[in-house]
Amino acid sequence: MIFSKSIRAVVLALALGVCLWLGVGPSSVLAAPLPATEAILQEGDQSLPEASLELKLGVDRFLTSMPTGYYAISNVASLKSRLANPEAVLVDVREPSEYQSGHIPNAINIPLRTLTDNLDKIVRDRPVVLYCSTGYRSAMGVMTLHLLGYDNVQGFPPSFAGWKTAGEMIVK
Repeated sequence: MIFSKSIRAVVLALALGVCLWLGVGPSSVLAAPLPATEAILQEGDQSLPEASLELKLGVDRFLTSMPTGYYAISNVASLKSRLANPEAVLVDVREPSEYQSGHIPNAINIPLRTLTDNLDKIVRDRPVVLYCSTGYRSAMGVMTLHLLGYDNVQGFPPSFAGWKTAGEMIVK
């Protein structure tokens, strides 16, 4: 069990690192992923320990299985449409001080650094949308929740900055 949690933590760290390296926007790197074995062994290193190979295969499976439209909520109109569903949950992953200075109406505040401590506030079978200031923290949050088995989570890359620029209502 502890080993499993350790592997999950390492996979999460690697995946988050990849997310930061690639950025939050569309990337041609993800357009044509290599088969798992080719991706891992392309440099000819066949001496990887079994746990490392399993870890790399897990990360590759995660990245290649990301659905089209992973960040389907690309504009304010689409976000409003998604939030018209009364089941939808909007999560602001910014820090409490940022949230208190202004947030999108009906958003709950769960800072990214405390996301895994507050999973009880995020229902698995309801649509969930994450946003932050500019999209980076929400991208990490979406990836984290997907790795933890949340399938109905999307990010809003325009984030708070896009909402504010569109002249939409802000709650303080």
